[in-house]
Amino acid sequence: MAKTPTRKNDSSANLGFEAKLWLTADKLRNNMDAAEYKHVVLGLIFLKYISDTFEEHRAKLVAGQGDYAGANPEDPDEYKAENVFWVPADARWPHLQASAKQPTIGKIVDDAMVAIERDNPRLKGVLPKDYARPGLDKQRLGELIDVIATIELTAASEGEKTHRSVDLLGRVYEYFLTRFASAEGKNGGQFYTPSCVVRCLVEMLAPYKGRIYDPACGSGGMFVQSEKFVESHGGKLGDISIYGQESNATTRRLAVMNLALRGIEADFGAEHADTFRRDLHPDLRADYVLANPPFNDSDWHRRDDDVRWQFGVPPKGNANFAWVQHFIHHLAPHGMAGFVLANGSMSSNQSGEGDIRQKLIEADLVDCMVALPGQLFYSTQIPVCLWFIAKNKGADAKRGFRNRKKQTLFIDARKMGTLIDRVHRELTDADLNKITSTYHAWRGDKNAVRPEPVEGQSTYADIPGFCKSATTAEIAAHGHVLTPGRYVGAEEVEDDGDPFEEKMPRLVAELEVQFAESANLELAIKANLKGLGFGS
Repeated sequence: MAKTPTRKNDSSANLGFEAKLWLTADKLRNNMDAAEYKHVVLGLIFLKYISDTFEEHRAKLVAGQGDYAGANPEDPDEYKAENVFWVPADARWPHLQASAKQPTIGKIVDDAMVAIERDNPRLKGVLPKDYARPGLDKQRLGELIDVIATIELTAASEGEKTHRSVDLLGRVYEYFLTRFASAEGKNGGQFYTPSCVVRCLVEMLAPYKGRIYDPACGSGGMFVQSEKFVESHGGKLGDISIYGQESNATTRRLAVMNLALRGIEADFGAEHADTFRRDLHPDLRADYVLANPPFNDSDWHRRDDDVRWQFGVPPKGNANFAWVQHFIHHLAPHGMAGFVLANGSMSSNQSGEGDIRQKLIEADLVDCMVALPGQLFYSTQIPVCLWFIAKNKGADAKRGFRNRKKQTLFIDARKMGTLIDRVHRELTDADLNKITSTYHAWRGDKNAVRPEPVEGQSTYADIPGFCKSATTAEIAAHGHVLTPGRYVGAEEVEDDGDPFEEKMPRLVAELEVQFAESANLELAIKANLKGLGFGS
């Protein structure tokens, strides 16, 4: 069985120049709010990417070798033919950096953004164009341009080829998204899902080929991670088709830039729109749905006669089961969905939610449930869970799936994760390996390229305290509650082999000794206090 390539953890502790770059850029923020500064910085990083990819291709055209013999390096069509954005002379990074100390640098950047959008319809209305506004310190803006210019130097210092600076820009963009999400706290959750959670979803579903859909796509992290997964397992860019929707206009722009930064084509619809009010992909039947919708959203639009409510009309006060049914509605006959929901979705019986959940279970749609630890998200400290839905849980010879009809896998990962700071936790590579390999072993996914199974096991086995394969009848006996802790039981405690009749007297003797030591310590403390004039 092939192994997944070794990767570094996503923890900030393992990052180098990205962290240094962030510290330098953050110092230039001054009193600007993180939500506002985010667009200033990420817009410039994207502009640097546009320019670097343009200059790389321009160098090939100027050299005029092979297929590029006789090419005109100033013909926009030469770039569009290679899916490279055309950058007008006044918008190229060397020109911007040369003007960084000018008092008009804000207008120069705005003009560059306007010119790029004008010549590249795919980016129309996407780039930020308010760098000339009075509240933005132009000296600091110039210094920020100089900071971002060092990304290319970092590539050179690492002994990489020039085009590697583009990859570094992608890493910096993703890292900055993480840091802005942390700085914005609750609001950061609107555009960013922690990368370890995204990786867990993607590696569980293993979306090698087909249509991927996220109707609450934020800044596009699910799509980026899916493309990374495909490429790291021998596939290529374009093996998957991407469809997304985002209701927040500024967040949608982040998503378009995030994917364009990596050369990923995506259909985000014509504009931003609320998924429940106006579905931009009404006819889409996706092979995979990956999503992190708003938790327990009480401010959402509901039509009682909506065709999506196949399993019951969701309550107006909570959109959780509206999202679940929306995902199912958009799945192809053999489609699978993986998504994040608040823990209440696993057990709530309020306003008919329990009835909807029961119908989902009886329809044999719930494939796997994963309980996650708390503190993974920047937007909330409450623990959340992962749902995995499968339209068809029968045997699949193409993927090697065994028949799992009327069965659901429960994984309790609440004890997993490592604190990376006082309030945030991350799932490590070892954690992700244990979760995903357990699922694939249960599924019998022989064709999945994944880490080695837990403890070298090639077949699935229940592990007390961690995982349990339960039947639909067992779930019904638990009142159709999907909380993994109900099913996995307690973790087995290793038996030390001592007979009880020998162990108990020994433990009592040890306890007596500890009581005596505690009494002596108490007397010593009282004596010291008395010597200091305290106590009687």
